Amino acid sequence: MRVWHLGSLAGAFALAVVSCGDDPDSLNGSGTLRRGKGATSSSGSSSGTSGSEGSSGEVVTGAGATANELCWSTINEYRKKAGLPPYERWTEAEACSDGEAKSDAETNRAHGAFPRCGEFAQNECPGTPGPPEEGIPDCLAMMWAEGPGGGHHDNMASKQYTKAACGVFVTARGAIWSVQNFR
Repeated sequence: MRVWHLGSLAGAFALAVVSCGDDPDSLNGSGTLRRGKGATSSSGSSSGTSGSEGSSGEVVTGAGATANELCWSTINEYRKKAGLPPYERWTEAEACSDGEAKSDAETNRAHGAFPRCGEFAQNECPGTPGPPEEGIPDCLAMMWAEGPGGGHHDNMASKQYTKAACGVFVTARGAIWSVQNFR
């Protein structure tokens, strides 16, 4: 398993990624990741405040698209620029992915709910500021900018995965939690 965690980038928010291939049991119940025998590391952090109030699923952007659709189409825009085929929109996993984003926001733990939806890899934008139509593309741009060898970029540009499902939850304070699940 490879784990990358980037602390606060540009003072705005943190990014976290996890990929466990076909081994969804590589996470322990506390939301931390195992690396080596008995070792653990934090799976991510957030500048957003959690809480049970908020919205997920049908978060609609100013352009009229759902936040889930915006996330998926933004990933595919990057793939197109790189000459890669688009990821199929994994709509069957979107409600579950929304639930992962909500759970992670409520526990303030990036990847805390991974891999409930059957995904093989996950990127997450935990507690991103701004409205979804700004925060989600900004976070995905930072992930893509890592380039090859950066865990987020590698999941977005993978030839191993064929589907992507985005889950979104916006807290009562406006922090966006967005997971990008790959299968």
